[in-house]
Amino acid sequence: MSSPGGAGIGGLMVETEADVVRRQALRRMRIVATGLLVVAAIVYLLTLRMDGFWGFVNAGAEASMVGAMADWFAVTALFRHPLGLPVPHTALIPKRKDELGASLEEFVQDNFLQEETIRERLGVAMPSLRLALWLSEEPNAKRVVDEVSTVVADGLSRINNRHIVEIIQDGFVPRLREEQIAPLIGGTLQAALDDGVHHGLVDLALVELHGWLEENEEIVTEVLGERAPWWTPQVLREPVTARIHVELVRWIADIRDDPEHRARKAIDTMLADLADNLQHDEATMERAERLKERVLDHPGVINTAISIWDALRRALTTSLRDPDGVVRRRALDEVVRYAQKVVLDETLQRRYDALASDVAVYVVKRYGREATTVITHTIQRWDGKQAARRIELFVGRDLQFIRINGTIVGGLVGVIIHTITVLVA
Repeated sequence: MSSPGGAGIGGLMVETEADVVRRQALRRMRIVATGLLVVAAIVYLLTLRMDGFWGFVNAGAEASMVGAMADWFAVTALFRHPLGLPVPHTALIPKRKDELGASLEEFVQDNFLQEETIRERLGVAMPSLRLALWLSEEPNAKRVVDEVSTVVADGLSRINNRHIVEIIQDGFVPRLREEQIAPLIGGTLQAALDDGVHHGLVDLALVELHGWLEENEEIVTEVLGERAPWWTPQVLREPVTARIHVELVRWIADIRDDPEHRARKAIDTMLADLADNLQHDEATMERAERLKERVLDHPGVINTAISIWDALRRALTTSLRDPDGVVRRRALDEVVRYAQKVVLDETLQRRYDALASDVAVYVVKRYGREATTVITHTIQRWDGKQAARRIELFVGRDLQFIRINGTIVGGLVGVIIHTITVLVA
């Protein structure tokens, strides 16, 4: 079995298909380099003790052999003992792989994982603009939305109701019991009043109430009739309750249509007093706490929470899994729209690039040292000979050019030296 990464369990290396290709290329280059040495040796023997032009050829061939053998020794000494002889300062990689790993770790740490380098490279790369340009194309954005929707839907479907019960019982409920709920509700209500958020809720309530009163006249008049005093004549009850219903509908309509109505101001005052009492009045706060305890102790709270969660999860999961669902369509529109906005807004680009740089620097500062130690630990687990063979697969082919160049340059130098010798003589 081959491993994509080229390394197996426990530091044992497994040859991959790419390694097979590298080994074949290395073998070819070795044959070329060795072939040049053999050619130089043959030329040297054939031109031995010849004068004139062939003397120059013989000198070049002799120097080529010397250069080829010297460079063969230098290249081989990196990975193993030449000819199996334990010559000092040979087989450097098997002997010193741990030191090489530590040096490589230090090199990466000092040259790549520095704040200035990271910020500079991210600044040049402009990641926010590139990502925005990519997401501004609908097929790309759809791919992202589809992947995220699938992951979220699968995650939601895997959440067990038992886990939700445990979260509510062991985490949410005890926390609510410890915290005073009155100041929280009062502060939230006060913030809503300050921002005028409650006006929309009041408008909605008035609209719904007015519609219900108009559509349910019989129910309203029946309730009013039941609440009338027993001594009221029956002949008067129906017209009176009908009139009360008409006036009630008209009064709600007046409140609905008049933003400055006295009833609205009364509601504002009531809500403001409630918010203040929830935060400062001991009696109100105590009543709120008692109500909270009764609600938390009620056995139906957990079942209600689970029912709400199930309904929400089913609705969201169904929509997320529907390629043409509302959630996906809306998410796709928002992603494309915002990506196009980022493309046109250089201020947003600079802000997101700065954020990306800050995140990258934070991650490197916090985890960079641990990440680079992987280099040392991995190399330490390697067997020395295996490490040498592995490294030779990656760089050995290029190192064979040293042998080839040594053969050619050695021959040229040999010809030059022979020329100088002839001229001096």
